Amino acid sequence: MQDPRQHSSKNSPSPPSPNTSSDASTGAPGANPTSLGAGGIGGGAVGAAVGAAVAGPIGAAIGAVAGAFAGGLAGKEAAKSVNPSEEHKYWSKEFANRSYYTNGSAYGNFSPAYQYGWESHANNKGKSFDEAEPHLARDWEARRGKSTLTWSEARPATRDAWDRVEMEHSAKGNRPTSG
Repeated sequence: MQDPRQHSSKNSPSPPSPNTSSDASTGAPGANPTSLGAGGIGGGAVGAAVGAAVAGPIGAAIGAVAGAFAGGLAGKEAAKSVNPSEEHKYWSKEFANRSYYTNGSAYGNFSPAYQYGWESHANNKGKSFDEAEPHLARDWEARRGKSTLTWSEARPATRDAWDRVEMEHSAKGNRPTSG
């Protein structure tokens, strides 16, 4: 059985650009609206689902607000170390070279999986991908947006983006966490 961390022999992920995101109006690092919005939407969906399961419609509303806030903060944290625009640019060109790519696959279907990978890396500090995967798999439905990929289809792309961020952190002298 092939090691899930091994990718297409065509190319392995290269480190992300050293640029970091910043708020266009304040210049504050990590305040990229794309990351805040994506984190807020994903967190809101997860919070609403959990709240509805626990406390019905009122719980869903409270869960959505709390989840959106937490998700927005998570997106902001991810943007501090990763430039979403650079990552989307890289993966839109690279995804066709990956072992999981099939003819006719659209980047837009894989894009949420890549973004989930780089954001999840920042949100799971100190954990390897394998340690975080049960939570990633559980939350994929809420985070996938318009993607039609199942978790098993999205997993390799999510792992690729996670590994790319991990390589950047290793290059900067931070302790590697993927395993």
